Amino acid sequence: MRSLSIIGAGHVGRVLGRLFHRQGAFAVRDVLARSPASAQRGVDFIGAGRAMPGYAGLRAADCYMLAVTDDQIGSACVALAQHVCLQGAIVFHCSGALASDRLEPARAAGARVASVHPIRSFADPDAVAGAFAGTFCGIEGDAAALPVLTEALERIGARPVPIDASAKTVYHAAAVFASNYLVTVLDAALRAYQAAGIPEDVARELARPLAQETLSNVFRLGAPAALSGPIARGDYATVARQQAAVAAWDLATGGLYEALIAPTAEVAARKQSFSSAIL
Repeated sequence: MRSLSIIGAGHVGRVLGRLFHRQGAFAVRDVLARSPASAQRGVDFIGAGRAMPGYAGLRAADCYMLAVTDDQIGSACVALAQHVCLQGAIVFHCSGALASDRLEPARAAGARVASVHPIRSFADPDAVAGAFAGTFCGIEGDAAALPVLTEALERIGARPVPIDASAKTVYHAAAVFASNYLVTVLDAALRAYQAAGIPEDVARELARPLAQETLSNVFRLGAPAALSGPIARGDYATVARQQAAVAAWDLATGGLYEALIAPTAEVAARKQSFSSAIL
């Protein structure tokens, strides 16, 4: 079994460490975090490994996982390359926004580098560790590293998806659109309902079936086919009235509404093209 040392004992490092250990994907060796106490908490959660106070004491391992924040990846990689012989090892990080080229110091030291990004929320580590099977993981990096990581990910029930390293930031932005900005748009809907005199708890119940059915249609039919409403019908007079009314109520939300008109019109155009092609 290949050995794995973990740099960073936050939620991602702990969850992957526990899964790799329990499923026999890697033998967890050392765990290094911002403090010895944090490293020990990581070891306790994982159920394996040795908490380390610094890079100098790290033992040689087959693989090193940098489960640190994006702004720490560069410095962690440099420190690892300075203190450990990386010749022939695999070094990978877990960032969704940064590509594996951020690990160039490790590559220069003889390592094969990659990135593995689990497409999950890790707010509740115990829950994620207990229901990780089926989780997609975006992977990219050196050809010699990917088969090893793919095998390990499949062992813990993940679904590795190769991605284009040059488009890593756009890839991560996709998750922001699908999750973070979706919350922002729904918040605008709930506040608009409340502006019309509807209590917040009732507003949530009004928006729920619309949002859930729309999401279901997007994932069942695709975005163009799921689009409905005034832009899909070409009713731009209504769109203009709505935009003006929303801006009069709340200028920032009016700006959000306006910003979404052109992209939605483009989706509507694709819907019309598809419908015409069928006819």
